[in-house]
Amino acid sequence: MELEQIRHSLSHVMAQAVTELYPGVKVAIGPAIDTGFYYDFEFPTGVTLSTDDLPKIEEKMKEILKSKQTFVREELSIEEAKKMFADQKYKVELIEDLAKNGETQVSIYKNEANGELKFVDLCRGPHVNGTDELPSDGFRLNKVAGAYWRGDENREMLTRIYALAFADKAALEQHLNFLVEAEKRDHRKLGKELELFHIDEMVGKGLVLWLPKGALLWRVMEEYWYKKHLRSGYELVRTPHIGNRKLWETSGHWGFYNDSMYPTMEVGQSLGAAQKGEKAKVKEEYLIKPMNCPFHVIMYGSKLRSYRELPIRWAEMGTVYRYEQSGELSGLTRVRGFTQDDAHIICTKEQVKEELLRVAKFIIEMLTDFGFKDYKISLSVRDPENTVKYAGNDEGWAHTEKVLEEVATELNLDYSKEVGEAAFYGPKLDFKLKDAIGRTWQCSTLQFDFNLPERFDLTFINDKGETERPYMLHRALLGSFERFIGVMIENFAGALPFWVVPEQVRLISVADKHIDKVKELQAELAAIDVRAKADSSSETIGNKIRKAAGDKVPYTVVIGDKEIENLNELNIKVFGSKDNVLLSWDDFKGKLVGKNQNKDIDYSI
Repeated sequence: MELEQIRHSLSHVMAQAVTELYPGVKVAIGPAIDTGFYYDFEFPTGVTLSTDDLPKIEEKMKEILKSKQTFVREELSIEEAKKMFADQKYKVELIEDLAKNGETQVSIYKNEANGELKFVDLCRGPHVNGTDELPSDGFRLNKVAGAYWRGDENREMLTRIYALAFADKAALEQHLNFLVEAEKRDHRKLGKELELFHIDEMVGKGLVLWLPKGALLWRVMEEYWYKKHLRSGYELVRTPHIGNRKLWETSGHWGFYNDSMYPTMEVGQSLGAAQKGEKAKVKEEYLIKPMNCPFHVIMYGSKLRSYRELPIRWAEMGTVYRYEQSGELSGLTRVRGFTQDDAHIICTKEQVKEELLRVAKFIIEMLTDFGFKDYKISLSVRDPENTVKYAGNDEGWAHTEKVLEEVATELNLDYSKEVGEAAFYGPKLDFKLKDAIGRTWQCSTLQFDFNLPERFDLTFINDKGETERPYMLHRALLGSFERFIGVMIENFAGALPFWVVPEQVRLISVADKHIDKVKELQAELAAIDVRAKADSSSETIGNKIRKAAGDKVPYTVVIGDKEIENLNELNIKVFGSKDNVLLSWDDFKGKLVGKNQNKDIDYSI
């Protein structure tokens, strides 16, 4: 039996339980999802639901499962279906939409027991045969949330009940244990505890404030990123945060990407003038950028280009802004302002494969440096049955899809081909990282673009003196810095790879007379680019050591009389280890330098 069938069938059982417990409730939709299912409801006026109510609904569901109901599928005409669901406005809306799309019949599923109708829902199925096939101990209602009808914030706010559902009790308990571990690793909680970042509604939802330790982490990663790119043949560019409306109209974002962009702003006058109600003398409309690519394209087109200049590799650590509904924002992994480690490569057709190979190897190299070695790749190609919705021509698509697949094969990448999942502007390779507890995260991407070279009429003079259209590649190695840092925090449970962790060593003074020596040692570490902090507070030594462990500092060194007299035998506390390490100060410094140079992940010395 398919797990999706179990989850889908249980969602109907939950809807039945809710309608029996709360007369007058309106039911919306209840699909199966990755770990279970959910169902959206509109409760009668005055009725609110909380997690405290979930056990009662669970008990009702178990009663229904014991009643040995059958799932019976029927086909109804549009009019028959509207009549059947006349008191369920959300179902009627769905039925009317089906009619608008040319459907003349809809399918329903009835829950019946001994010939008596218990519940009916609009559904395509499939379902199990009956409730006796469903695991009474394999599901758990776990969350109540708000959800706009059809995801539209201008529509009704519904109550969504989430449930976990698996084939049996053992699988459910395994997932519950996974959730406990995931909660411990939640980057929002750890980010606050480790004082890395802060998000405040007074600044704006989805806009990240990087605290000193977080900003230092960012800076370490950024310096690494710049060095790697300069060594890999890239040139650096910088672009504004806003662009003229004409730019976004020409690029196609105005029409194709408008649901993810913020409205235009008038920049032909000051805020003061606008507050006084004055009209702008010259109308200038700008938009805050959701992507960096149109700016790079404009720079390329700023002069005539020769084939001798290609390939051009332009990289930018560019901050972009995209509209996200407030209910979808989540710490660092779903934000409204983020920085992409962006680059665009403009090259000839003959150079395409070599550039793709270079980028794919670059992605793997960079992910490995950050401790990620387990990932899957999606090769997204266009739908051959519906080519009209894609930019570019058949020849270009055939060539780029072929070389993308050749690259994935030659590098022995574990990839799956996703037909119809290409962007409208070109095929792509997406790298999905697998973290320490098995979750996958979309980060790195490598994409072709037929759209922008065409729209901006990009050309170069080839070796025959003729005008030729170049190929354009988009690529992000880490994705966005915000999201990647969030993933790193969760993957390593806050104990970040040694070479990027913002504080690598905590030096603790035993008494006031030891403070000067601690500061001297801190300066020595700074001189060799090791990030250390001195704790000269009046706290007890035990509290200082516990605080360093709570801050997940890799190495803690206590400096007292004994250590000042003999730096050749320091007792070094290693985070995550019960055993201390004895090392001389000089040997300790040498090992730290080596660990930074080798991009070490763990803290063992």
